[in-house]
Formats: sequence, C-alpha cells, structure tokens
Amino acid sequence: MLKSIHSQHNNVFLELLRSRREEQRLRQADLADRLGRGQTVVSRVERGTRRLDVVELWAWLAALDSDFLSFTKELDQRLKTSPVPDARFRSTKQRAALAKVIAKG
Repeated sequence: MLKSIHSQHNNVFLELLRSRREEQRLRQADLADRLGRGQTVVSRVERGTRRLDVVELWAWLAALDSDFLSFTKELDQRLKTSPVPDARFRSTKQRAALAKVIAKG
C-alpha cells in the first residue's frame, strides 16, 4: 500500500486536526510550546509534509485538550462521506477489474 500523505482522505484528517487547534484559538507556536516542539513541526504536520503516528496523534490531541476517541469518531464520519479511496490504494487486481468495467463502458 502506498502512503496516504497526498490523498483526499489525508486532507480531511489534516483539516480536522487544524480546526481543533483553531477552535482553541491557538497559534501553531502555542501548540508547539505545549508539545515541547518547534513551530515548524506543527506547520509541517498541518501542511501534510510530516506524518503523525497514532501515539503522536494522541499526544497532539491531549495538548489541544481534545478527546482522542471523539476526534477519531468525527474523522471516521467525515471519511465515510467520501468512501472511494484514492486509486493508489487499490490492489493491482482491483485496478485491473475496474479497468475492465470502464472499458466495457
């Protein structure tokens, strides 16, 4: 599976993450201070050039006084509104089957 960093689903994740910070009326520098990191780390995450693993996400949300489970539930709901994953995540077999369907038109 390819990395999802440039997918529409990742954009949904990043928008939600950024909105949680903005709801707290925090600047990137403020969040960085809470995390004990530099502002550039927050910027890179929010721009999608640096990924967070699940433990980092948990810490990030804690720094925002945001509940991990409520965040993931909201993310799940938003992702379900665009259920077709990026074509890069389909297996070769799935892509071949889809190509046949398209070709039959």
